[in-house]
Amino acid sequence: TYHALIDGNRCPQMMPCKSTFIIKGDSLEYNIGAASILAKVTRDRLMHQWDELHPQYGLGKHKGYGTKAHVAAIYEHGGVKGLHRMTFAPLKHL
Repeated sequence: TYHALIDGNRCPQMMPCKSTFIIKGDSLEYNIGAASILAKVTRDRLMHQWDELHPQYGLGKHKGYGTKAHVAAIYEHGGVKGLHRMTFAPLKHL
């Protein structure tokens, strides 16, 4: 059986296995810390690839974080399905 360690203050309700949340887990558990690094590196690489396809958003620079420049670009150019999380508060009304 599997057991997931969750970095945060609660576990997702629909976990397919048992889980335990750990506040500040990335600094307390090596497994969570390593997974966090792998996720960030993977995200950064994906953002550089998306930047080549959609340079108007500046994803290579801010890695998709909700900076003022990124939000302004979304207002100007609209969101990209599968890339932008339109449930993010500043974008919900678009």
